[in-house]
Amino acid sequence: MKTYPIKRLSLYLTLLVAGLCVLEGLVLGVLPGSLWLKLILMVGLLGAVYVLTVFLLTRYINDKIEPIYKVIREIPLQGKAAKNDTQNVNEIADVHKEVELWAKNQTQEITRLKDLERYRKEFVGNVSHELKTPIFNIQGYILTLLEGGLDDPKINKLYLKRTEKSIDRMISIVEDLESITKLESGVLRLRVESFDIVKLVEDVLEMEQMMANERKMQLLFERPDKSVLVRADKKRMTEVVSNLVANGIKYGRRKGFVKVTFYDLKDHLMIEVMDNGIGIDKNDLPRVFERFYRVDKSRSREQGGTGLGLSIVKHIIEAHKQTINVKSEVDEGTTFTFTLEKAK
Repeated sequence: MKTYPIKRLSLYLTLLVAGLCVLEGLVLGVLPGSLWLKLILMVGLLGAVYVLTVFLLTRYINDKIEPIYKVIREIPLQGKAAKNDTQNVNEIADVHKEVELWAKNQTQEITRLKDLERYRKEFVGNVSHELKTPIFNIQGYILTLLEGGLDDPKINKLYLKRTEKSIDRMISIVEDLESITKLESGVLRLRVESFDIVKLVEDVLEMEQMMANERKMQLLFERPDKSVLVRADKKRMTEVVSNLVANGIKYGRRKGFVKVTFYDLKDHLMIEVMDNGIGIDKNDLPRVFERFYRVDKSRSREQGGTGLGLSIVKHIIEAHKQTINVKSEVDEGTTFTFTLEKAK
């Protein structure tokens, strides 16, 4: 479509006005006929001038606005559909609104990218920090052994065991990161089956009983009178319940408790894991499922773990297309609840 510069458009309008003046004199002074006929001719001429002026102005405005819409709205301006779209939007006010909306969307996108960049930096920093501790420990133990400790029976076996412990920690971190990556990418497929969730919880509590005994804590389970069948990946759900119970033990009060309760929701089952531990501040609650995020960093190091447990739990639950929630009060305890589909 040909564009019309402002000077050219002004020239056209000037010629039109001049022609109108000339024609007006000719019509009124030369043409035969009644005054009404002359007036009708004049009205027709003015109408023609009006239509032509509107056409030129519309053409000019569209030529200038069309590239803006092509950038902002990303509409392919080819063929009939593109023309109709452009013709439908020929008001400057509409353009202003579109530009404002486009600017707002760009601002939101920039904010989102900044948040992703911040999260990426935090994640890389956390991974480095988590791996640095066992690596430095291994380095120290091996150097001590190489500098003569290997011949000392009081040191060599002790340091080798500590080295093995640090290596196990690194392996756990890598395996947990691999699990999260597979869950996020959809590579890790769930093996959904029907199983008794009551038996699964009992098995998990039995496995975690030794850790609970060390902290003199009670593991409670409000066991239903009968079996409850759910449809889920049994191995992954064992990981979920185990992580939540272990989390309750680590951050629970000594001589406190961790309690598992079921709630019937017709087609779904809600599972609640509650403790009466240190609790979580409301400012930290939105971030408890982030990778490596620790509410009490100093205590978390003492208790062990990779800092990825809750993140894995969230990904597993969401892979089942279910939800998990957390509520907590400082010094009163924390409660995690999630849902599972019942087996029919």
